[in-house]
Amino acid sequence: MELAPHGKTTLSPELFDLQLKAGAWGMTVAHVAQLPVALAAGAQRCIIANQVLAAVDLDGLLHLRQAHPQARIWFLVDSQAQLELIEAWHRRQVDAPALDVLLELGLPGYRTGCRDAAQALALARAIAASPAVRLCGLECYEGGLARADAAPDGQAMSALVRRVRESMLAIDQEALWQDPTVLVTAGGSAIFDLVLPMLTGYRLQRPVQGVLRSGCYITHDHGNYAGFLQRLEAREGLASSLLPALEVWALVQSVPEPGLALLSAGRRDVSFDQRMPLPVRWAMREARTAGPAPAHWQVHSLSDQHAHMRFDPSGPAPQVGDRVALGISHPCTTFDKWRWMALVEDDGRISGTIHTFF
Repeated sequence: MELAPHGKTTLSPELFDLQLKAGAWGMTVAHVAQLPVALAAGAQRCIIANQVLAAVDLDGLLHLRQAHPQARIWFLVDSQAQLELIEAWHRRQVDAPALDVLLELGLPGYRTGCRDAAQALALARAIAASPAVRLCGLECYEGGLARADAAPDGQAMSALVRRVRESMLAIDQEALWQDPTVLVTAGGSAIFDLVLPMLTGYRLQRPVQGVLRSGCYITHDHGNYAGFLQRLEAREGLASSLLPALEVWALVQSVPEPGLALLSAGRRDVSFDQRMPLPVRWAMREARTAGPAPAHWQVHSLSDQHAHMRFDPSGPAPQVGDRVALGISHPCTTFDKWRWMALVEDDGRISGTIHTFF
């Protein structure tokens, strides 16, 4: 099993570099415009976990392949219509090589991808016969089956695993693979333990490489993915595993009435698409250390530049000038709000910075 972290979470070359140096097999990106960041960070293998079909994106991909001839780049194909657009573009090029692709399997009612094994096999045959692309493996994204507040749909998950394995075997039996090693890859941020059966244990005519594309693991969070992780730890019998590593600090700038404090961070600063940010640490105005925030402190709404935090006036109360660390519930939609972030040690010392390129 290898890891190609999804770079859309941070789009930070400094973090990409740390991930690659720590042993990441490659990087994943969401579209062609993100690909230069991964390549510049030194990634030699890049998965575009999305369909590429617009001529301008295919032009950009060809340019990046020429500029980085040592790198391998794969993208997803899930329909004959997409394949026809790629072929039309390819016919207009002069001596353009075939592009490496992964066939995508999807979930009914969710995102992209072939909906059944028969559709996948028919598309695999068309890809293998096309001069514009090379069939290098199979991809799926299981995130639609994960829920932070309940167990994942076991029946649907088992069905997806079966469909992936059946499609891998059917394509192999017809000898449609066009690369020496077959890639099989899934997302994995929320339920990475449950996707392992679809990525391992194959006996095909060619070697198979399983690749996880987890992205949010790099910082984890205090809310949404924390819920996923608690269930994973229970399934696997783990006392602990990943820890949250991303906080947005705000000042208490006003306490206009008992039980209400206004913090200097809002929708432009912190994610709120999964749930409201959580007050997790508190430093009084002149304190050099922080302690846990009281449990009754809760952000109940955000405006553009403010967090509206309710608290019990009979308990510990925030004061103007205090600092509050907000835990987040979705790393992907917090990183893209910042051009740079501080790297902070456990003792509060700032030891460096990272930059983002959204």
